[in-house]
Amino acid sequence: MKKVLMAVIAVALVAMAGSAMAADTAAVGVSAIVAGNCKVLSPGSISYALDPATGGNATGTVTQPTFWCTKASAYTITDPGGQHDSGGSKRMKHAMLDEYIPYTFTFTATGTGAGRGTTLSMDIGSTVAGADYINASAGSYADSVTLTIAP
Repeated sequence: MKKVLMAVIAVALVAMAGSAMAADTAAVGVSAIVAGNCKVLSPGSISYALDPATGGNATGTVTQPTFWCTKASAYTITDPGGQHDSGGSKRMKHAMLDEYIPYTFTFTATGTGAGRGTTLSMDIGSTVAGADYINASAGSYADSVTLTIAP
């Protein structure tokens, strides 16, 4: 009887050892999506010193707006217009009078982001034709153009 009991215990141990060694694996999928973003760092500005006595076309002094976009993300910059646009032309309005001075406004509209650590510029350019200010009233003129950057 002792031999039979020992044989049963031995078979049970072998069976348990076999089931303890029966392992399996699982592959866990890992994924991520990096959002395409663009963020403005500084808005920039354009200023003119227009002197009718001198005349001639005036080029604006531009402080370029800066921004960044997600690496390898194509971006587009759109210009819905300025506050005082008329017929698709941009205009600065006199602070006190109902007078306007037209100006040109150009920028680089597309590109590819290089990541948050790389500052990009819009390469804005702007001019006022001499004929558009030589008979303008003295005083301050202003406009504001809102550009939208989208990845």
